Amino acid sequence: MTAKNQLDTLQSALLQLRGDTLGVAAFSQVATQQHSLAAALPERFNEVLSQLLNRLESSALFTEESCSFSQKELLDSLQLWLDKARLQLQKN
Repeated sequence: MTAKNQLDTLQSALLQLRGDTLGVAAFSQVATQQHSLAAALPERFNEVLSQLLNRLESSALFTEESCSFSQKELLDSLQLWLDKARLQLQKN
């Protein structure tokens, strides 16, 4: 699978996560399995994605009120990451 295909897979998984048809753990698993995408992006992209996934997984352990991370904000940040990753792939 190409990096672009893997980016599309991750975008689809994020939409499923937002729609509550995919859980946080499953989304994280999908995200970490996109090896071609990770290899095609600068290392800082992988670091940021890892941090976002860690926060997302932490937020899933708590109710929205008791967690210091807003899940909506994290999902928005993941979308921003996807948008920037798409731009980076277009440059290459």
